[in-house]
Amino acid sequence: MTDAPGGADSESEPRDIPRTRREMGELRRPVADTNDPAAVRHSHLRAARSELESQVAQAKAEFEEANERIKERTGRDLILAILIGLAIGAVLLGSLLFVKWAFLVFAMAAVLLAIFEFSRALAASGRRVDLVPQLTSGAVIVVTAYFVDAWLQWIVLFVALAVVVVWRLVAQMVSNDGRAYGMVLGDVLVGAFIQLYVSFLASLCILLLAQDGGEWWVLAFIIVAVAADTGAYVAGISFGRHPMAPRISPKKTWEGFAGAAAAAMLAGVLAGMFMLGLDWWMGLVFGIVILGTATAGDLGESMIKRDLGIKDMSSWLPGHGGVLDRLDSILPSTVAALALYYLFTPLAAM
Repeated sequence: MTDAPGGADSESEPRDIPRTRREMGELRRPVADTNDPAAVRHSHLRAARSELESQVAQAKAEFEEANERIKERTGRDLILAILIGLAIGAVLLGSLLFVKWAFLVFAMAAVLLAIFEFSRALAASGRRVDLVPQLTSGAVIVVTAYFVDAWLQWIVLFVALAVVVVWRLVAQMVSNDGRAYGMVLGDVLVGAFIQLYVSFLASLCILLLAQDGGEWWVLAFIIVAVAADTGAYVAGISFGRHPMAPRISPKKTWEGFAGAAAAAMLAGVLAGMFMLGLDWWMGLVFGIVILGTATAGDLGESMIKRDLGIKDMSSWLPGHGGVLDRLDSILPSTVAALALYYLFTPLAAM
């Protein structure tokens, strides 16, 4: 009996199975010789690269997870905040250390931006702020501080305030819209406050800059203020449990203030000894005083924003908020820095 096609005998015979070009190429590819040192090294390098890529991916995932937790708790993007902070710091250092007068340009740009965003925030809350006289007066106050004596700066401030107040009153008379007296008075006071808070305090920084060695004092008090802000941020994120002023700024804690105090005092001693030529105790006093003014400025601006019903003055600096949000601790510290300059400079020279 003959075997039918497809029987046992036919199944044992080899068949012609069609293959793709890729499969045929893999069949023709020679197998690497495990005894070849070059092949072994290549294999080890590939394994090491794969391991490195895996570790980098894991570290990146962990960092992004930590950044998201910080962002959820503080509302800030840590990566963007660090990058923008480094860029601002580089411009600040370059202007102070290499071309002293260039800091005037940097400061005036910051002041004009701060005035603009503050005026816009106030206008959104129903206040009437005249932008042209505000920006013009701010620029004049800041620039003249570098070229005139301190007593003349008070005259410039008085004239600038008069311009802002008169402009608002005339504009209100022209509009004749029946705005209540209390609202008009509030608009006048708010307009004057912008010049006092932003322009005048910034002009004291420029007045300090114009002194002999003033650039080092400006750099020193900014370093202490930034150190206090950074110390508060790190300590608050890591250990913050007890709110410091919940009605003003719910995220500020006493643990954060302790971190700010430690960072400010350390920065004050180091900056005082190595930058300003002060004794260690003068540097300690310098750090403590700037800590107080920086904290007061931070809480003060938080109170203003809470009254306006906003989180940040603007979103121009991702991870930081607005320009005024970065100047909140620096502006009040200009008063303390200038006073300490006049107090400690004669003592250090003795």
